[in-house]
Amino acid sequence: MKKNKTYVQLTDRYSAHNYHPLPVVLTQGKGAWVWDVEGNKYLDMLSAYSALNQGHCHPHIVKALNTQAKRLTLTSRAFHNDQMAFFLKKLCALSGYEKALPMNSGAEAVETAIKVARKWGYTKKKVEKDRAEIIVCENNFHGRTTTIVGFSTEAQYRNGFGCFAPGFVTIPYNDPAALEKAINQNTVGFLLEPIQGEGGVVVPDKGYLKEGYKICRKHNVLLIDDEIQTGLGRTGALFACDHEKVRPDIIIVGKALSGGCYPVSAVLCDDHIMNVLKPGDHGSTFGGNPLASAVGIAALEVIKKERLAQRANKLGAWFMKELSTIDSPLIKEVRGRGLLIGVVLKEKARPYCERLMERGILAKETHELVVRFAPPLIISKQELSWALPRIKDVLTG
Repeated sequence: MKKNKTYVQLTDRYSAHNYHPLPVVLTQGKGAWVWDVEGNKYLDMLSAYSALNQGHCHPHIVKALNTQAKRLTLTSRAFHNDQMAFFLKKLCALSGYEKALPMNSGAEAVETAIKVARKWGYTKKKVEKDRAEIIVCENNFHGRTTTIVGFSTEAQYRNGFGCFAPGFVTIPYNDPAALEKAINQNTVGFLLEPIQGEGGVVVPDKGYLKEGYKICRKHNVLLIDDEIQTGLGRTGALFACDHEKVRPDIIIVGKALSGGCYPVSAVLCDDHIMNVLKPGDHGSTFGGNPLASAVGIAALEVIKKERLAQRANKLGAWFMKELSTIDSPLIKEVRGRGLLIGVVLKEKARPYCERLMERGILAKETHELVVRFAPPLIISKQELSWALPRIKDVLTG
């Protein structure tokens, strides 16, 4: 039996060193649990950054994947396929939007939303050519493409990758007054995360999204809500914006849209926005392919049938309360919503994630000082109860 170390060394030899993963090599997963190549069992408390809301290898999604893979995997958008229409219909019905544009990765979907918003600005709002601006927030994380890192405020994400695209204005997060002040005649969109996940699980004040929506309405600006990590049940509602009963103009979804089985993302909006796109304006060879569509249908069915948002709401409130009772001088704050929870430490979180791994829990640091807990939404209270004393032991030991 090969050891974790063997695979890690091989990866280091042949892979670009653009990640710093924990030294564990996974080979099997089921539900909320994974196993490494040495046979050790771990509780997955990261869910592939919320891509695995439905758990590892959910049988309903895997069945759909295998069935479709035997029939037809790819047509490109040069032709229709018999799965995409039903996938988009289900996605629109569940979300309440009139149109969906399927892509693959979350970053692709963000780029797509930016293109849609800009063309809407030129076509519908009549912004002067090449002057459209989109407002973004400090501490944001929307992906890794050059356009997106160009409006990041994280120095490492930008260093060495310029020059960057113009047309983005940065304001503080959780500051409606700054949004109002930044808007001008060229502003076409306000792009934000309802909770900043990679930024450290930063939860804005109650009413922030609602106030942002009102300001956008006042100035004829599109509210663009990145729900790639927070959406599809993670925060205890289908979308995090639902907690404030806000309906953004554009919603971006990904990750759990496939239950972790295949890259699937999409941009959602109503027809009066989406209809600015004409044939040839945008595309993707794999976007909306029959395999992705079949997987997406099954993933959405699991979210609805198993009431994953409701589970996240109930279990998340309980789990966060239990984490808050841990008496440790190391802990600065426990924050989050649903099953997206960050434990903010007073020192670097990486060593504590390594110690959690040694005790059978896989979590990952974010923003250096935060241990993020975001398990699959199918996790049971018993499984979370198993984790709690081990977490307490690491954070108090």
